[in-house]
Amino acid sequence: MSGFRFLNVCLLLVLSRLTACTASGGANNVLPSPALDDPMARTETRQEAVVAGGCFWGVQAVFQHVKGVQSATSGYAGGAADKAHYELVSNGDTGHAESVRIVYDSSRITYGQLLRVFFSVAHDPTQLNRQGPDVGDQYRSAIFYGNDGQKLIAEAYIAQLEKAHSFPHQIVTQVVPLKAFYRAEGYHQDYAARHPNDLYIVYNDAPKIAHLRQQFPDLYREK
Repeated sequence: MSGFRFLNVCLLLVLSRLTACTASGGANNVLPSPALDDPMARTETRQEAVVAGGCFWGVQAVFQHVKGVQSATSGYAGGAADKAHYELVSNGDTGHAESVRIVYDSSRITYGQLLRVFFSVAHDPTQLNRQGPDVGDQYRSAIFYGNDGQKLIAEAYIAQLEKAHSFPHQIVTQVVPLKAFYRAEGYHQDYAARHPNDLYIVYNDAPKIAHLRQQFPDLYREK
């Protein structure tokens, strides 16, 4: 945890009312399924998706509980290889965003369904260059698409949500091409699962898992 993140956790503890960092819709606003999506594959097919939505600990934890996801890895996307180190990314000037690479079986879950989870419970897509207590360009909301199909689905879904006024504020999620994904340091992997009593996890990330279970019971699984 960076010093800045630690200070924010301490501030949260001082507040009389602690609120979790979750999507604006929370547990009371279930987002619609994407109107444009890939068809479900007929046989097991390995696909990848990369998204960014604040601290990668919570985003990784959410997708580790989604059926059809084979793995979720914390890492960095958007910047150069020599800048893909936590100490540098934490400065907020490397171009990297804390990101998560999702490997999934497209015969069990579609790309659009993953985006629905991403926008519903994994983060708040209306917060610009921040997510809850974490502030900086490295915490921006972004979808790093790997092909034209992913780009079309992501842009269409954002337009669909905006047209439906699904959020009280404008969605600021970037849809940009994935140039490379760099795996984060080992101590960041599975952080929420390994440190469930960490106060940052308790107040910011554990509620996301609870909302996933409530909103998507058919997709939820125990890790």
